[in-house]
Amino acid sequence: MRTTQILLRSGLTVAAAAALPLTLAAGSAAAWGSGISVSTSGSSVTVTTSACPGSSGNFGNASLLTSSQANFAQGRQTPLTGTSNTQSASWSGVSSGTYTVIVVCQNGTTAGTQSIVVSAPTISATASPSRGVMGGLGGATKDYGMATVVGGGALVATGAVAAAWFLRRRSKPHRL
Repeated sequence: MRTTQILLRSGLTVAAAAALPLTLAAGSAAAWGSGISVSTSGSSVTVTTSACPGSSGNFGNASLLTSSQANFAQGRQTPLTGTSNTQSASWSGVSSGTYTVIVVCQNGTTAGTQSIVVSAPTISATASPSRGVMGGLGGATKDYGMATVVGGGALVATGAVAAAWFLRRRSKPHRL
């Protein structure tokens, strides 16, 4: 019975460990949905598809919609570029927020719709020192007075005596 419980618990642990990479992969900054792949890197959004084969380089358009925009025409539109096998479009300078990407092929069919969250990195600038790095002795230059030095010395001496007493007592054999 005990062996069965141990095997059951270890089996659950192994199953959880096996599912962890799948969970982490699902939370990445790329999203797949209905024929399109949307990814984000900083403040750039890219959509890739293979559902819009076109003629003479015209594959269709992609649109990036904010949460307040309702249809394809209201979003930031950009033409699809690429080859007859793979087409893509990208937007740069996208601010943080949740967006919907819609791809419409040149024949009017929708290749896919996908939502994505953009988390633009925050960049903070600090002023550099005008005279370089200020080195020094830190707190060693302050005079603390005789009372502070005597008090610190007493604490160090007490610690040394206590350590010696503890080690000496530990080395003696115990008698009953």
